[in-house]
Amino acid sequence: MPINPNAARPRIVVIGCGFGGLEATRALKSAAVDITLVERTNHHLFQPLLYQVATAGLSAPAIAAPARHLFRKQANVTTLLGDVTAIDTQARLVKLEEGPPVPYDHLIVAAGATHSYFGRDDWAPFAPGLKTLDDAFEIRRRILLAFEAAEKEPDPALRAAWLTFVVVGGGPTGVEMAGTLAEIAHHTLAGEFRRIDPSAARILLLEGGPRVLQAMPEDLSARAKEQLEKLGVEVRLGARVVAIDGRTVEVQGVDGPHAAQTIHTRCVVWAAGVAASALGRQLAQATGATTDRAGRVVVEPDLGLPGHAEISVIGDLAAARSFAPGLEPRPVPGVSPAAKQMGRAAAANILRRIAGQPTRPFRYRDYGNLATIGRNAAVVDLASPLGHFKFSGYFAWLFWLFAHIYFLIGFRNRLVVLIDWASAYWSKQRYARVISDIAQRPRM
Repeated sequence: MPINPNAARPRIVVIGCGFGGLEATRALKSAAVDITLVERTNHHLFQPLLYQVATAGLSAPAIAAPARHLFRKQANVTTLLGDVTAIDTQARLVKLEEGPPVPYDHLIVAAGATHSYFGRDDWAPFAPGLKTLDDAFEIRRRILLAFEAAEKEPDPALRAAWLTFVVVGGGPTGVEMAGTLAEIAHHTLAGEFRRIDPSAARILLLEGGPRVLQAMPEDLSARAKEQLEKLGVEVRLGARVVAIDGRTVEVQGVDGPHAAQTIHTRCVVWAAGVAASALGRQLAQATGATTDRAGRVVVEPDLGLPGHAEISVIGDLAAARSFAPGLEPRPVPGVSPAAKQMGRAAAANILRRIAGQPTRPFRYRDYGNLATIGRNAAVVDLASPLGHFKFSGYFAWLFWLFAHIYFLIGFRNRLVVLIDWASAYWSKQRYARVISDIAQRPRM
């Protein structure tokens, strides 16, 4: 059976069901087009809460929704599970690892991003990043098994290494991971071990720059650092990681007391770098477009590609600029609100092309940034029609909590997360601490 039985209707292919791809597909709900959504997993993932799965605060289904279920009532969408291996821009075909190629008249590429180890991919086995559910499961396994290994270790030095957790990168993911690890050590595991005191665990956050959360105003960055330290996290700024081997992390400092140091640890989480999907460079080679240092495709003001107006690139894969009236174009940050806005803008421009109308440049509306540090601790930098608001602490934490519940996909997920968070807040417990692959436990 052909993928597009009605050849008279424009064929739109969307690659990726992240925030950008999801919004683009939804924006075309009422359009007289046939959409094929190609996704390498079978679900949409709410990545801002992925660290909660990695730290046993939430189960995977609470932050993920099956793609087919999301579009079950959108009759103009066909969902395909598959890996995109190439894009034939001349024949206008999307080639899959398995199955026939998918033809398109218009293409939206929202393939997302992966980890960047800045040329040291050999560190990846020792310091997993956090982009997918598989990543979250692996990090959760390593964290929980580190405490189990420490309980059995008679040597004090080796036990201390098991109880030393290093998070590399002081962006939102790193800050949230470090704060939550401190909560696990000081609250969640209290009273569960007989030979070790989990609260004796060391949580180190290494940031190569001068401050954490560098996208936020300096005063909020300083406040975030204070809240992390209050939770028991050791924050080291100007700390550049130069080696990771599974047992140690070598750090060189720009200055200060940590100018050079070897940290003995068996659990490292990488939150320091992001690189665009490899599909971006393939697409650039096929179309003559350029990429930036992170592999993101440089797009036109309307998110299309030079010489290939039928192809739009959005989300973390796009090196896009915002064009606001009266202002100089400025880079669009790689955050979920930007991906959503790009998805809607790309869909609208496709409809304009179909109608023979000129496209419009993309304008990013920045509503601010927020990050949680831990229990009752967060920072919020909020832009609103009433003015600019900056606040931190308990009320910022409440704002962060309800904002994330609001933007979750599906009523069930919102309800489950709200119940789980309420239970965790009052009990100080995390009940998603199940390890299924014990056979892969770390070696002593």
